[in-house]
Amino acid sequence: MFQSVKTTVSAALLAAGLLGIWHGPAMAAQPEQHFSIAGYRIGPYAAGGSGQASGLEDYLQLINLRDGGVNGVKLSWTECETEYIVERGVECYERTKKTATTFNPFSVGIAYGVIERATTDKIPVITPNHGRTDSTDGSVFPFIFPVILNPWSEASAIINYIGQKSGGLDKLKGKKIVTLYHGSPYGKETIPIFDLLSRKYGFENTQIEVPHPGNDQQSQWLNIRRIKPDYVILRGWGVMNPVALKTAQKTGFPADHIIGNVWSNSEEDAQPAGAAAKGYISATTHPSGTDFPVLQDVKKYVYAAGKGKIEPERVGSIYYNMGILDGILHVEAVRVAQARFGKRPLTGDEVRWGFEHIDITPKRLEELGASGLLQPIKLTCHDHEGGGAVKFQQWDGKRWQIISDWVQADRQLLRPLIEKSALQYAKEKNITPRNCSAE
Repeated sequence: MFQSVKTTVSAALLAAGLLGIWHGPAMAAQPEQHFSIAGYRIGPYAAGGSGQASGLEDYLQLINLRDGGVNGVKLSWTECETEYIVERGVECYERTKKTATTFNPFSVGIAYGVIERATTDKIPVITPNHGRTDSTDGSVFPFIFPVILNPWSEASAIINYIGQKSGGLDKLKGKKIVTLYHGSPYGKETIPIFDLLSRKYGFENTQIEVPHPGNDQQSQWLNIRRIKPDYVILRGWGVMNPVALKTAQKTGFPADHIIGNVWSNSEEDAQPAGAAAKGYISATTHPSGTDFPVLQDVKKYVYAAGKGKIEPERVGSIYYNMGILDGILHVEAVRVAQARFGKRPLTGDEVRWGFEHIDITPKRLEELGASGLLQPIKLTCHDHEGGGAVKFQQWDGKRWQIISDWVQADRQLLRPLIEKSALQYAKEKNITPRNCSAE
């Protein structure tokens, strides 16, 4: 049924050579709709990369096997092995851009590396739950989509949640909050917003970097013990996350006062930490589990046919379900765009239009078999994020339990900052922003 990741990757690398280009069920050829995926199934971030890419590809495969494609147009894709290295991600983009109608970097660094290229080439870059925050403003960044949750919204929602736990945002005054962040463009993306929020609400915020990949955090957690914060916000990735939890336990910091972000929230983050993870809280845009009709269909049509991309026991994990959401967004963008441009393979610019007109209502979520898996999402030229809310979950020692309702970011606070940053970028790059009212 399932071909092991090790075997698949080894064969792929041998076939593709140093650039690590390997392919889905078919090379992009008419009349197929083709996507490019900058994955990473090896290295310190393999758990996240393999989970997301597999969920995305399994959903695309589901649409092919169950529905015959999108209105008869089959879906195909190329997955590259990047090992989360920016240069390899950019190479992947360049190698696949002639046939790709979206590019999925799964990395903030890779996303930054292709923004200008993709805009010139008119290929949408899809960065769900990550990416460059000011690309939320589609008037300046027409081809970049930090959909569902941009990094600044995530930071705001986490602070709002801590405020709720404290009895109100006004009760944050005088508290100490440490942000422990991954030493990468992803980790550094929220430095200014945590500074802003600390000034707004009067809490003391210390931001501490953990160098890539994060295997040694002893000095950082000794510093945290000296600071004695009320909460630690963990903006980790890959091996950094279980190391953080285990080191926190050694230094006596309680797991239920560590709040992980959406890239520190998976089974692969908590399980390796063992008892040190029990009680740990994290933000999430979606639950784990397979008790959703869409996941049941993936098992029925994809895994029963021996076409799954990952170990069956990982289907339904947080990272895997993130890929499913990514797949839903891709297919909805194609479906919406086909309604305007015709039931045929679309160009990158036409798929971009489709993304900008996504409106996934609760009714549509039910039709997709994804009620409770994805929050309603409405995108526009003006807003390339669309969601901006998270729930919080707690690790009970074996699995995640949802412990909150949706907590919304303060988008009213963030939007002027996003527009200011986007306009500064436009000025630097000599870009004339689009008139979204005319779109």
